[in-house]
Amino acid sequence: MGTAASSFLNPIAAELEGVGPKPTAKALARRARQRRQILVMIGASYIIDAAVLMIYAYAGTIPVTIGPAFAACGLIFVAGSIAVSEMGFNERFRDHYLVAPQSIINMVIMLAFTWIAPEVGVMFLCTLFVVFSFGSLRSTPQQTAIIWTGMALGLAGLFLLTDKPIAMPHGNPIERFATMTVFVLTIGRCMFIGIFSSAMRQSLYRSGVELKEAYKRIEELAELDELTGSLNRRCIMGVLDDEITSAHRSRKPCSVALIDLDWFKRINDAYGHPTGDEVLRTFAITVFANIRPIDKFGRYGGEEFLLLLPDTSAEGAARILDRLRAIIADLDWSAFSPGMQVTISAGIATLKPAETPDLILARADSALYAAKARGRNRIASA
Repeated sequence: MGTAASSFLNPIAAELEGVGPKPTAKALARRARQRRQILVMIGASYIIDAAVLMIYAYAGTIPVTIGPAFAACGLIFVAGSIAVSEMGFNERFRDHYLVAPQSIINMVIMLAFTWIAPEVGVMFLCTLFVVFSFGSLRSTPQQTAIIWTGMALGLAGLFLLTDKPIAMPHGNPIERFATMTVFVLTIGRCMFIGIFSSAMRQSLYRSGVELKEAYKRIEELAELDELTGSLNRRCIMGVLDDEITSAHRSRKPCSVALIDLDWFKRINDAYGHPTGDEVLRTFAITVFANIRPIDKFGRYGGEEFLLLLPDTSAEGAARILDRLRAIIADLDWSAFSPGMQVTISAGIATLKPAETPDLILARADSALYAAKARGRNRIASA
């Protein structure tokens, strides 16, 4: 499908692109193209109806001038609307399609020709269904009420204030053919509007799914450390608050561990920062692969990481961290550079009654320094 056709059948994308206090030039151009496409379709509809009127004229039902006059009115309206759109006048309004004014003008034309040529009034009245259906695609509830009220008043005036014999011609085969064509074209256009409406709904659904996925991705990016994929400091601290609150409420144990990569500055100095980044990523991947689903792991700062261990006693936390320590020490770090060795030290603290996040972190930090003071590559508990 070409660009023009796809933009017409995918109006939601254009609307989303134009969201904001000042639409982009690309969004404005797409809006103008969509308006042009819709108006061209309206003009084509007038020409088709004028051709049906010529069939009625050939059957002797109406004067031959009715068809050209109807086409002229419709095309003048379309040409004027396109000119106004191309000048950017529509963009001054929130409804840049001017749904209500255009629908009302179309209805006035149909009602006027029903009064002028009541012998074929059924055709113009059928076309009112198309006008109203097309207008309802983009109209707000308030605009729909205005359009419907205008149509109701126009029909009331036509039926109650005049004695025009509005007819459905069927006196001879040609009239019957023309009337059949009226119904076929009306139903066909209404079906097209239904297809178009379905395309709009599907497009809106797809755009909604894409928007939801984008928001989810944004939320993930806002929570994750870009380098290691672990929770960032802001997020892990928020999770720590929640876990401590939950542990106090449920009276279950909760342990935290501050983990530090030993001599990490030396790794950066000796092997370079890109290698240091790979070390951090490998360490984080290893931790993720060896902790429970309920555990939470985040980057506390630099080469320091915070591991939250809900429902875990001091002894259980010590076993988990010592196992992690051994796994990290046994990894083949020489794959990054010959002779490289990476180890970790960790300080563990288990939550006490009424203890705050700051206090438990302070105890874990003291235990971490104790582990380093004892020679690193070891675990200490507060």
